[in-house]
Amino acid sequence: MEILEQYGIKYSKPEVVLLQDTGIGVAESAARTCYDSFSNSENDVIKDIENALPSPQMCDDINAIEDSKLLDDLAWTHFHHSILEHANLSFLIRGTSRGVLQEHARHRIQAISVRSTRYTMSSVINAFVAARGDKEFFIKKVLGFNMFVTCDRDYNRLEIASMFDKLSYQQNVVDNFYEISVAKSSLPLVDQLQDSSELYEALEAGKKKRNVGDAFKHIISDNVKVDMVVTFNLRSLKNYFGLRDSGAAFFQIRWLAESMKEATPKKYLDLIVKAK
Repeated sequence: MEILEQYGIKYSKPEVVLLQDTGIGVAESAARTCYDSFSNSENDVIKDIENALPSPQMCDDINAIEDSKLLDDLAWTHFHHSILEHANLSFLIRGTSRGVLQEHARHRIQAISVRSTRYTMSSVINAFVAARGDKEFFIKKVLGFNMFVTCDRDYNRLEIASMFDKLSYQQNVVDNFYEISVAKSSLPLVDQLQDSSELYEALEAGKKKRNVGDAFKHIISDNVKVDMVVTFNLRSLKNYFGLRDSGAAFFQIRWLAESMKEATPKKYLDLIVKAK
């Protein structure tokens, strides 16, 4: 995990893996369809499309194409970028922030699936319930979750202390706090177990409260880590890199764009990123 510093605070840089890519062959096939120019391709399998519908083996060969002069001309000479929409790339992203997620939402043409706070906050809530008012217990437990992009322990303690204070306020004003925070089958444990560590482990081992994040989303900040899978077509990825791999971009999404670019094969970058 790479650690970077910005504005006096240390952050972890997101990690990115390319899960799948559809190749550039379909994009060339689409372009050749527009111009009825299959016979002009330097790729033999594209030439063959002129005389026959592609077989399964031909489709595999099309998806394995590494270079296309036509796509290069369309991308950089004629700026006919709609053809690039036929190529898609999917990335697994680990450890970016909820703040970056807000920035990502501004890119309209993408498929995005994000780690849900509705379903994944139970350990935090269990730690609070088990703490029984012991703020230090809660802070130490949540520090072990590695749930923030910030890497300064003292700063993260402030984040967690704020979460504790918000939960304490809510507990004081809501009569059914345990009913909204603990699964029905685990409620008896709250009275039965007095030791905080023992209660926490028992709650963790029990049934998770469904949609527990619905009542507690307010306690977390944009600093919280999220994982997501995003799929861009190549034209949209060009737009994303152009805007986000820039000194004017929010630094955290710039780091993400840099990591995504590092994970993107050269055959795609050659069509969307101008060589320096």
